[in-house]
Amino acid sequence: MMRTLWIAVAFLVAGATSALAQSYDPKPWLADLDELHDAFGARYANFEWAVFDREVDMGALFADARKRVETAGSDADARAAFDRLIRRLGDGHVELHWPAHGAHDVGPAPPCADYDAVRAAKPLAGYAKGYAAIETPRSDLIPIGVIASGKRRVGVLKIPSFTPSAFPQLCRAAVAALAIPADKPCDDACSDRIEDWTEARLNEGFIAQLQRLKQARIDSLLIDVAGNGGGTEWAEAAARMVTARRLTSDRRQFMRGPHWAQAFAKLETELRAAAKDAAPKDRALLQSIADQAAAKRKVAETPCDAGPLWQGKHPDCAWLGEGFYFTGPLASADPTTLRGKPWAARVFSPMEFQYTEGLWRGPLIVLVDAGSASASEEFAGLLQDNHAALIMGETTAGAGCGHTDGGTPTTLSHSKAVFIVPDCATPRADGGNASRGVLPDVLVGFRRTDGPHLRAQAFLRKLPEALAKAGRR
Repeated sequence: MMRTLWIAVAFLVAGATSALAQSYDPKPWLADLDELHDAFGARYANFEWAVFDREVDMGALFADARKRVETAGSDADARAAFDRLIRRLGDGHVELHWPAHGAHDVGPAPPCADYDAVRAAKPLAGYAKGYAAIETPRSDLIPIGVIASGKRRVGVLKIPSFTPSAFPQLCRAAVAALAIPADKPCDDACSDRIEDWTEARLNEGFIAQLQRLKQARIDSLLIDVAGNGGGTEWAEAAARMVTARRLTSDRRQFMRGPHWAQAFAKLETELRAAAKDAAPKDRALLQSIADQAAAKRKVAETPCDAGPLWQGKHPDCAWLGEGFYFTGPLASADPTTLRGKPWAARVFSPMEFQYTEGLWRGPLIVLVDAGSASASEEFAGLLQDNHAALIMGETTAGAGCGHTDGGTPTTLSHSKAVFIVPDCATPRADGGNASRGVLPDVLVGFRRTDGPHLRAQAFLRKLPEALAKAGRR
C-alpha cells in the first residue's frame, strides 16, 4: 500500500511539474530582460566603472541571463535568472524589487509604517572587554561609552543608522508632538513633517551624546558605524561636528538624462528667484551658481551612447556629467555665514541641520565593516579624504552614490518588478569610484562567520595601533 501511495504521489508531482512547464512562457520574460538592458544603457551611472574597474562583461552577463530565461521551467526560475544577474554585477545600489503576491496600491499608510528598528545596527565596539557604557536619556538613539587602552581613555559613540527611520520611538514621539492622527493615512507631506522632526531629534541626540563623552575626559574619540547601512545627508553634517578641520565634500558626477536635467532646472529657477531678494554679495553668488546649474542642465540633456560599453570599449563622450558636490553647489562653507538665509540648504546641504563645526577636536577613529554602506561610507570617506580621521575595520560595502530625489526606477512591463540603478557616482580623492568601498587605514581581521564578541576581540587587538596612528595625524 505504501509503495502504491508513493507512486501516486510521484505521478501527481510529475503532473504538476509538467503543467507548470507547459504554462511557462519565456517571451514576456525576455521582453522584461530587454527593458532591463535598455534601463542599464540609459540610466546606470556606474556602467563605465563596472566594465573597466570591476571588469564585468556586461554583454556576457545578459547573454547568460537570456539563456537561463529561455531554458527556465517556471516563472520562479525566470525570476532567479534576473536575481542572479543583479547579484553577479555586485553593485549595492542596483536593486530589483519583485511585487508582493497579491500586492496592490492601497494608498498612503499610517504614520511610522516604514520605521523599523531592525535597520539600527548594534554596537560592535560595545562588545569589547572593558567597555563601560554611559547611560543617558538618549542612549537608545546614540549609545556611548568609554574603553581603556593602555593609559588612554577612548570615548566610543555608536551611530546605528544615518536615517531616523531606524528609530520607531522617534516617529511615535513626532506623531504626538505634531498632533498627527496615528490611525489615519499619512501622505507625502505628512511623512516629510515627521522626517524633518525626527532628523532634528537625531541630530540633537548626537550632539548631546558627543558633549557627554567630552565630560568623561576622553583622550580620543571612536565613532562606530559598523553595520550602519546608510541613510540621509545628515552624515555630512555629523562629520563636520567631529573634527577641527573644515571639510571639503567629494564631487558628485551625474547620469545624463531627464532626471538630472530636471534637478538642475529646478535648482536654477530657485536660485534665480532667491537672488532677487538677496544682498548684493549673496546675489552674485546665487546667480553664479544658477549659471553653473544651467550649464550642467545642458550636459544632462545631451545623451551619451552606451553602445561601446556593451562591447567593453570606452564611449567617445564622457559617460557622466560633472555635477556639484555631495553637499550641493558648495563643497565647503562656514556655517555661521549661511545661518538664517532661506536658500542656505540649497547651496550647502548640511545647513538643513543645526550643527557646529569642531565639537570634537582631538584624535578621531572611525570603525567600519562590510555592513557599512551608503551614507556611512560617505561619512567615513569624507573624513578619510580630508585626513581628519583614521579608518579602522574592514573594507566597506561599496554602495557608493545612490538614488537622488527618488532615483530613476523602471517598472518592467510583464513582471511589474521595479528596477532601480544609481543615478550618480562619486570619485574619491585617490581617483577611484566610491563604489569600491572605503579601504581602512588599519585593517581588522573580521570574519564573516564571527559573532559580535569575536569581532570585538579582533577590534580590541588592533585598537592600540589605530590610536598610535590617529595621534600622529
